[in-house]
Amino acid sequence: MRTVIPMLLLAAAGLVAQTQRPKPQPPPDVVVQSDIEYSNVGGRMQMDVVMPRSGDGPFPAVVCIHGGGFRAGTRQAFLPIAYYLAQRGYVAATVTYRLSPMAQFPAPVEDVKAAVRFLRANAGRFHLDPDRIGATGGSAGGHLALMLGLTGGVEEFEGSGLNQDVSSRVQSVVNFYGPTDFTASYEPGKSVDAAEVLPMFLGGALEHNRAEHIRASPLNWVTPDDAPTLTLHGSKDNYVAHEHGVWLTERLEAAGVVAELDTIEGAGHGFKGADQERAYAAMAAWFDKTLAPKPEPRLLFVADHGPNGQIVAMDWPSGRELWTVPNNRGHDVQHLSNGHILYTTGSWGRVIEMDAHGREVWSYGEGLKHPIAAQRLDNGHTVIGDMELAKVFEIDTDGKVVWTYENPELGQRQMRGVRRTPEGTTLISVERLNKVIEVDRSGKIVWTFQATGGDERFPYQAYRLANGNTLIGMAAPGQVVEVAKDGTVVRSVGGLDNAVRMGWCSGLQPLPDGGFFVSDYTGRRLLEFDRDWKLAHQHRLGSRTVASVSMLP
Repeated sequence: MRTVIPMLLLAAAGLVAQTQRPKPQPPPDVVVQSDIEYSNVGGRMQMDVVMPRSGDGPFPAVVCIHGGGFRAGTRQAFLPIAYYLAQRGYVAATVTYRLSPMAQFPAPVEDVKAAVRFLRANAGRFHLDPDRIGATGGSAGGHLALMLGLTGGVEEFEGSGLNQDVSSRVQSVVNFYGPTDFTASYEPGKSVDAAEVLPMFLGGALEHNRAEHIRASPLNWVTPDDAPTLTLHGSKDNYVAHEHGVWLTERLEAAGVVAELDTIEGAGHGFKGADQERAYAAMAAWFDKTLAPKPEPRLLFVADHGPNGQIVAMDWPSGRELWTVPNNRGHDVQHLSNGHILYTTGSWGRVIEMDAHGREVWSYGEGLKHPIAAQRLDNGHTVIGDMELAKVFEIDTDGKVVWTYENPELGQRQMRGVRRTPEGTTLISVERLNKVIEVDRSGKIVWTFQATGGDERFPYQAYRLANGNTLIGMAAPGQVVEVAKDGTVVRSVGGLDNAVRMGWCSGLQPLPDGGFFVSDYTGRRLLEFDRDWKLAHQHRLGSRTVASVSMLP
């Protein structure tokens, strides 16, 4: 498809009044519906909606918000961005909002929220997917896009516009050099015109109206459920200092929100030429990633070893809890091919199989003291590790013990995960001795991985991969490694790599696509990594401390 690269400035000078330009003409492969009224609070608020000419949809949508220092600018200034997005399969709506000094904060926030509600309520009319709506804006528009992404569900900003029964939440944000902390905008070197612009927008200067400056600053609305946010900012911006993007991205990342800062070196307030092309491409790539069709929900089971002491069924990647059953702070859980769940119960001394209706259909407890690991094999046998008995054994379908491995090193609460390999050997994580051993049917140790880098690496779980290597999760710092037969670490994530920092990798499961799932026990979060070992999804667990995970294929 032919692409038009617009050459207008993003936000057209940002915090200064914009010169009126002729309305940009649409390319032939998009359809434009102009002057659509979406709200009539404080005046007729309108939008222009740009849609792909081909394709049936439903398409992802993006609300495009112009800049102009909250006091100037028109929605037509963002038509080039709307055209650019529509050519790539998006419904893009560029919107009008109330301007200062006649309208002050939070009026424009209420307007753009009304615009999102209108689009979502009219999803069929515009052939858009109501569950995939993003927002982008430049300068003042970037601030408003951020407020959409950070205040989803905050009632005080909804205003009195139409469609109050519809959500104004957006699923992704691209912020072009928007201010994030108005209390810092007056500082020397942070903005050449904040002292002129912000009092009009916020109803007074900082020394007279600090509370409103704080309330209007996106930085103060960051929570873990915020939309994924990309910020593009020039390193030499003298209207909105580059630090605004740094502050926001750091705070979002600290809250566990997917966030990135793309600094365009040497650029000021507004991008031109190659800088603009790069910024547009980054915007499109971000929306392609974050507004892609959601994968089918998957069922995840976790063993909560914390005070709750439960097996939890979760919808993944949302993390929504579906049901729970007590496990007495047991350590292990496995989803079985028949739809049942196998789990350990710690000091209760039992391994239980439960059906999909929560009914106990099988259990084993003969002689057990503290079963910490259990695995159902393809032949129906069950492998159990008991850390008080210092042994691992296998029972058949009648409960008869058919194999046993005993080792004093497994006692004194030193053993953790136990998993049978495709070769018929057994991997045992001897946590307190910082090693994983592989035992054959004769009881001989045929392979050992000794963790290095500290006395508390605590390998918790190990799996043999299809390529013959072994996947191992460790602690202090949390790290997942792929280890070759000769003991060489061939791949790693976590550890001292700041891209992903974890505390204690406990539950671990390889996934069919080459990725894996891991629980960070002390970090209280669940993380899914793709086949390239890049973080795909994560979920904060609150009070839960997860020892084991089992994902439905």
